[in-house]
Amino acid sequence: MTRPGLVALGDSITNGDVAPMLGVRAWSWAQWLAAALELPYSGLAVGGAQVADLVRDQLPRLDGPYAIGCLWIGVNDVRQVDFDLGAYEDALRVAVDAVAGCCERLVLVTIPLDLGRPRAGAAKVGAANAAITAQAAEVGAALVDLSQLRGWRRVMPDAVHLTALGELELADRAAAALGSPIRPSNLAQIDHTRRGAARYALSGHLAALTRDTLRRARER
Repeated sequence: MTRPGLVALGDSITNGDVAPMLGVRAWSWAQWLAAALELPYSGLAVGGAQVADLVRDQLPRLDGPYAIGCLWIGVNDVRQVDFDLGAYEDALRVAVDAVAGCCERLVLVTIPLDLGRPRAGAAKVGAANAAITAQAAEVGAALVDLSQLRGWRRVMPDAVHLTALGELELADRAAAALGSPIRPSNLAQIDHTRRGAARYALSGHLAALTRDTLRRARER
């Protein structure tokens, strides 16, 4: 018999679309959580996915039972001009029920209110977060609140993707939400020095800021 593992569904943030920084490796939050809890990891998340994509493409790939299911979806939905809250709520319910049905524990994550450049809008994000929170309460899922997450060390200049350090912090918050005394950050050797922060600011962060500035200029 194999030990039930951890399965992760979502978009590029859960897929781990990050670069190493300050001694932190390029892992998604779900990978960090699985490693800390010593669970086999199954990553089903796909970059750019919206909740309808997740229901169509990722749910059929579930092959439980699993010990833990990690589900974070909605960032790409609320960034759409024609975001449909009702359709999002309906598809989210389908996704949550499916993942909860094959996992002993489920982790859901809310969306940062200060999302996107240009901004998605706090009203849309808040509405999506209310749907996520309601679904977590309905199925007894552990809920990680990222509504106030911000800062250049944790969030990329596009205000959408997390940095490697942001992914690790989310993993710590998820472990705490599950009631685990284990912290994934204990597995990393984070460079907390001023020199390390300055080196990252002048290399990784500046490069990312330049790329995002050029992106916004092209979009305008």
